Amino acid sequence: MKQWFRKPEANDKSLPFVIPRSQHNISRDNISENALKVLYRLHKAGYQACLVGGGVRDLLLGLEPKDFDIATDASPDQVKELFRNCRLIGRRFRLAHVFFGREIIEVATFRGEGEQKQSDQGRLLRDNIYGSIEEDAQRRDFTVNALYYDIEDYSVIDYMNGLQDLQQGLLRIIGDPEQRYREDPVRMLRVVRFAVKLGFKIHQDTESPLFELASLLRDISPSRLFDESVKLFMSGQALQTFEQLRHYHLFEHLYPLTDKELASEEHGFPLMLVAQAMRNTDERIETGKPVTPAFIYAALLWEPVRHLAEQLNREDDLPPYPAMQKAAARILSTQSAHTAIPKRFSLFMREVWLLQDRFENMTGMRPYKLLSHPRFRAAYDFMLLRAGSHETSEQTAEWWTRFQEAGSTERKKMTSGPRPKKSKKSIEKQSTEQGS
Repeated sequence: MKQWFRKPEANDKSLPFVIPRSQHNISRDNISENALKVLYRLHKAGYQACLVGGGVRDLLLGLEPKDFDIATDASPDQVKELFRNCRLIGRRFRLAHVFFGREIIEVATFRGEGEQKQSDQGRLLRDNIYGSIEEDAQRRDFTVNALYYDIEDYSVIDYMNGLQDLQQGLLRIIGDPEQRYREDPVRMLRVVRFAVKLGFKIHQDTESPLFELASLLRDISPSRLFDESVKLFMSGQALQTFEQLRHYHLFEHLYPLTDKELASEEHGFPLMLVAQAMRNTDERIETGKPVTPAFIYAALLWEPVRHLAEQLNREDDLPPYPAMQKAAARILSTQSAHTAIPKRFSLFMREVWLLQDRFENMTGMRPYKLLSHPRFRAAYDFMLLRAGSHETSEQTAEWWTRFQEAGSTERKKMTSGPRPKKSKKSIEKQSTEQGS
């Protein structure tokens, strides 16, 4: 990028800095055909239309954008008039979603400065104030996300020295960091996510308030925090993101029960299990294999569930299975007050947890019944994680690995006699697989 852009100084009065088409690497061949349709139609109708945000940032970095967002001076209602396949959404700030099959192009009207409706803690409640592109740039979250690709002349417009930060690998929030975090505490999670995703260093002024303001996440709805958790842990850098969340004390406000267990861990567990689950997820994403957030959440909450089940078994004299059922329900209910987990995921997690005890039954018809269970593979992979972190027997894990690979004659022998002695076969290779 140094060969394309001059390096504007912080006090450069010539901003905005405009990079003409001939001096940047963005090609329309790398932009979604549907995004281009929206940009061209808005421009043809007389409106200013720009690609903005992560799409521009990633294109400049030579990365493939996951989505393409558009900013315009057309109001949401004017956008809707141009596109029959458009739906307006949002209360705090109205957006236009233009649908092209499964692809959604998000169109936002330039935001302006003005009197926004805020809570007593400084959170933005209403923000339907429209303005110019210059004002919109000032309202963006990070300087590297405040870059605009103008469809009129294919130039890149930089109002906030975003190109300089992009060159330096620096993540800097626009405006006063503390005020911006109070306006929307989720920005603290976005700082971590983007820093890890891009491999950028967080600017000192942007980083310092994180330690003091992490508790503001308590004011965010559990459903929104779940959506952010999916982005955090399904981005392909789950393990590094997890470590950074703990470093800035943000994790404890997302998963307090897990954080408490991690604080009192012994022999590296449950940290080993959680870390391995995230490492496996990262590997699967990198190789294009399917992943489910439920597997990571099952690992995150396993230790609180296991400890409570043991307590119920010991103090209330509940048998293991009912104790696990009750513990799972109670932990999921408690967790939902912090980070809501949709039913389709919580059901998956319950089944994986409840099947763990059945791996200890290796005689008669029980292994066959477990092998035919719809969640067997996910439960087996979870059991391998437990064995790999020394929370359960490696001998058990090796037995189930052999049982799946064995023919009918060998399976009959394995289930009719005593449990075999521990073999030298390592389960390390199998433990890198994850239920999907």
